[in-house]
Amino acid sequence: MGARYHRRMKTPATDLSTRLIHLDYQPPAGFMAPAPAVHKASTVIFPSVAAMRTRQWMDKSSYTYGLHGTPTTFILEERLCALEGGLQCVLVPSGLAAIANVSLALLKAGDEVLIPDNAYGPNQSMAQATLAQFGIRHVLYDPLDVADLAAKLSPATRLVWLEAPGSVTMEFPDLLEMVRLCKSRGVTTALDNTWGAGLAFAPFDLMGDGSGSLAVDVSVHALTKYPSGGGDVLMGSVITRDAALHLKIKLLHMHLGLGVGANDVEAVLRSLPSIALRYRAHDLAARDLARWMQQQSPVVQVLHPALPGSPGHAHWQAVCGALHGGEGWAAGLFSVVFDARYSQHQVDAFCDGLRLFKLGYSWGGPMSLVVPYDIASMRHRPVPHLQPGHVVRFSVGLEAVQDLQQDLQQAMQCAFAPA
Repeated sequence: MGARYHRRMKTPATDLSTRLIHLDYQPPAGFMAPAPAVHKASTVIFPSVAAMRTRQWMDKSSYTYGLHGTPTTFILEERLCALEGGLQCVLVPSGLAAIANVSLALLKAGDEVLIPDNAYGPNQSMAQATLAQFGIRHVLYDPLDVADLAAKLSPATRLVWLEAPGSVTMEFPDLLEMVRLCKSRGVTTALDNTWGAGLAFAPFDLMGDGSGSLAVDVSVHALTKYPSGGGDVLMGSVITRDAALHLKIKLLHMHLGLGVGANDVEAVLRSLPSIALRYRAHDLAARDLARWMQQQSPVVQVLHPALPGSPGHAHWQAVCGALHGGEGWAAGLFSVVFDARYSQHQVDAFCDGLRLFKLGYSWGGPMSLVVPYDIASMRHRPVPHLQPGHVVRFSVGLEAVQDLQQDLQQAMQCAFAPA
């Protein structure tokens, strides 16, 4: 005890404030626990000038500044690589920041990027506004038509965005053929993998046979959703398997000064071990409710890629259906089209009348959410596979399915009852 006390006091300073800042005590090595330690730092201390001059931040071999990584962020990056099958990862403050990081890193003036017409809205609006300011052209393609994508590819095309399934209307594209097409043309592919989450399918092993013979080049993931699982964290990731591609992304990441908070990283690390259990629970509940909604008279169409008849179901089956013992997995999202005979006012009243489903954006948390959408204002191309009517998207949380079903039923009875 005396030796330990002496070791704490050897700092050559008499003032208490100085001694508190420069206390020499270091805890013993060897402590391990289920949760990784949370390292918070802007400044990183170097042991010598030589170390300061020789350390570099690009390959996780050392530490230079908090913005470039700590043991805590490195652990999350590596675990996300394990989740999605990647080799390199950067963390960013949101899913949209991940999309921006990729587009801005890989595109320059005179380049062209192709985006599916059903992509996450902010991806499209960023291309229309921000990328256009840099002289980067964007073209929208039909997400259900490989031939349309092929026709839109040009000598200027440097990047093709993929989304499986599409935002809100849930069309699952022919991901296999689209990736094959882009590879044959030498065009980089970037997938928004937030829905799949590394669980429904493997973005770097699309054949699902462990060979990695068919893979996207970049996977972006809104960790805000299933990896966080609590509806209380904003974060995104960009994962690659190609070192040169990763270098471009990481350099822009550094130049933009992108970083994430250690407490947010801690929250995702805490939730990540349960992601498969939660994802499957969301999936099963959403399928039960989607099938039930198919039987309800106000509903003319249910959009869920795992359900037969939903747009792109055969493509979901090809990529996801054989996995997990042949059951196939899907996220806890589905949309419905309410019959056009109902007014928008009635549909809004239905949403307002829900008691357990709360009005709010995002998904992947414990609470079920609902949002009505005006698809006509969101799509630039015709959507003949959608029935006429009003689209409402549901994110199914972790509540009991019976309770959610009763909530949907009471809200429909109130909003769509005959006058």
